[in-house]
Amino acid sequence: MNKIKKAIVLTLLTTPIALSMPYAFADSADKTLKLEDIFTLEYASGLDITNDGKAVYFVRNYMDIQSDKKLGNIWKVTKDRVMTPVTNGLHADFSPTLSPDETKLAFISTASGAPQVHIKWLISGQTGQITHLSGSPSNLSWSPDGKRLAFSQFVKGTPKSPVSLKGKPEGAKWADSAIYIDDLFYRADGAGYIPAGNSQIFVVSADGGTPRQLTQGEFDHGGNISWSSDSKAVVFSANRRPDSDLELTDNNVYRVDIASGEMLQLTDRIGPDNSPVVSPDGKLIAYLGYDEKYTNYENTQLYVIDANGGVSRSLTNDFDRSIGNVKWAHDSKGLYVSYDDKGETYVAYQPLKGKRKVVAEKVGGLSFGRPYSGGAFDVAKDGTVAFTYSDPQRPADIAIQKGEQPNVLTQLNEDALGYKDLANIKELNLTSSFDDMPIQAWVAYPPGFEEGKKQGKRYPLILEIHGGPVANYGPHFSAEIQLMAAQGYVVVYANPRGSDSYGKAFAQTIDKNYPSQDYDDLMSTVDTVIAQGSIDDKNLFVTGGSGGGTLTAWIVGHTERFAAAVVAKPVINWYSFVLTSDFYPFFYKNWFGKKPWEAQDLYMKHSPISYVGNVTTPTMLLTGESDHRTPISETEQYYQALKLQGVESAMVRIPGASHSIYKRPSNLMSKVGYIMWWFDKHRTNKSIEHDSSVAK
Repeated sequence: MNKIKKAIVLTLLTTPIALSMPYAFADSADKTLKLEDIFTLEYASGLDITNDGKAVYFVRNYMDIQSDKKLGNIWKVTKDRVMTPVTNGLHADFSPTLSPDETKLAFISTASGAPQVHIKWLISGQTGQITHLSGSPSNLSWSPDGKRLAFSQFVKGTPKSPVSLKGKPEGAKWADSAIYIDDLFYRADGAGYIPAGNSQIFVVSADGGTPRQLTQGEFDHGGNISWSSDSKAVVFSANRRPDSDLELTDNNVYRVDIASGEMLQLTDRIGPDNSPVVSPDGKLIAYLGYDEKYTNYENTQLYVIDANGGVSRSLTNDFDRSIGNVKWAHDSKGLYVSYDDKGETYVAYQPLKGKRKVVAEKVGGLSFGRPYSGGAFDVAKDGTVAFTYSDPQRPADIAIQKGEQPNVLTQLNEDALGYKDLANIKELNLTSSFDDMPIQAWVAYPPGFEEGKKQGKRYPLILEIHGGPVANYGPHFSAEIQLMAAQGYVVVYANPRGSDSYGKAFAQTIDKNYPSQDYDDLMSTVDTVIAQGSIDDKNLFVTGGSGGGTLTAWIVGHTERFAAAVVAKPVINWYSFVLTSDFYPFFYKNWFGKKPWEAQDLYMKHSPISYVGNVTTPTMLLTGESDHRTPISETEQYYQALKLQGVESAMVRIPGASHSIYKRPSNLMSKVGYIMWWFDKHRTNKSIEHDSSVAK
């Protein structure tokens, strides 16, 4: 998919709900986490460690309350925990990339008003903008000789307009021209309607100048860009099939010569071959992929192939987990890889021959809204691993590790969260009532929970469900979970069958079978928490977003045990979803195997709309109006069906928001504010203190 297809539209939300007083200064006397505290949060991302392992460059992300945007600048932290700014300003600086000799730092910045490539000369301290592009660059990569940078950029094509209206008088104000569409892909979540064009790869001198386009054609070239060791070619992945829109995942690895533009295809199979990285000695290329079998999930494996092509081999064929990011060891004898296991992210060293060894754990913290796993890492020449550090009570910090214990170098949120009373996160293991399958979950206990238990209090419970559906939660910081717990609720979240990080068989239990027994896993999770005591079983609530929204709608169609539900950005009707969502060829092939009219019974059997006649639970729906992944028409169907059934219901529309509602801080605040207002409205026992600012 090109960058335009993946872009996120950021728009301002105006909402009638009271979101507390405007934030000015933190009130140290009030230790309860508030909605407006979202604007105090920071997190680290996009790191690059020096060769000697003594310093890490990273992006320090923050929330700007005036523009209602996430911004970020680049900082440096040493192993002695000394932090210094590298860039500054009310804009976004990201993708810091050290030159091979470490005298320059390339990065992308919106300082000029649009994303452009910049360079910081680290010795002199001077910074310069070296591109003036019409599109947004991404995937920065230095040539080994330090003379050039490669990057990808969307290049606009010629819009199709077969009809031209004539006869318009000078000065006349006619309607905007009709938009003609005949592409299979014509819109994408976060980008809206896609303009004609494709992602192409460019090179530019490190001294600035005019970038030169290396790739051509109506194909998307992008993702990770890696240079040959002699700086004469770049390696990348692309789907150059004529029917690429129908076979979305069939990427292959290519090499293009810088001087001649000659392109060589290095891999050839049905399935994604992505993220190629050339070894430091130039002899091998590592990449990630799997054989496409049109299932809901396959393990992503790590492969190596000769730099000139040939027969590839998997280094992780025996490993029942998916490989994430990849970094070559500096001696070219192995690779460092990340992977998720049971809701947590690890970094391991994978030799070309031999067994893997974990070298860092507690990786993550990047998804500060909800507790998803995943993180970033880099490796120094001596094997020191730098990574984003995951703490259940803090967003991502920077840590390094060489040995048994990590050295956490930053404390980006101590000023914001150090004085707050936060929820305590504890792991919960149980078995499903359906078939005794092991299920892992986590419980967020609100501040003061132990004291409340001793006094015999009964707490309301929220079941919060992850999206995907093939994804995973874990013991990571989550602003949404923490804000819910701050209102006196116990919050439980689980990885039901279909989640990844538990092996292929576990993820594939919902292949062509979703939702289904994942419902039983979630109900067993709720039962297990209730059995521990202190839960008011008359005040149970359920919510989730995307795949979690689908499961929430499924739940209220199959049980009346919950006092209220909030269904966020759901799929309600698989038939209509496949015919209105952005990546519809993938969804029908990999999730159902047949087109909707070829398998109507299968589609409707797993559609929550089929069970709306059973619903009695007060249900609110919440979706972004510009969501093209789970279009708001899905929400409208369910809302109108609930109204026809006489069920107490409401619909919250987030103006301008795509599927990623949390991308603007105020949208995240509104999401949690409306959820908590709805739940508080339907609580029968309100003895637990709560934030009145979300209940007005």
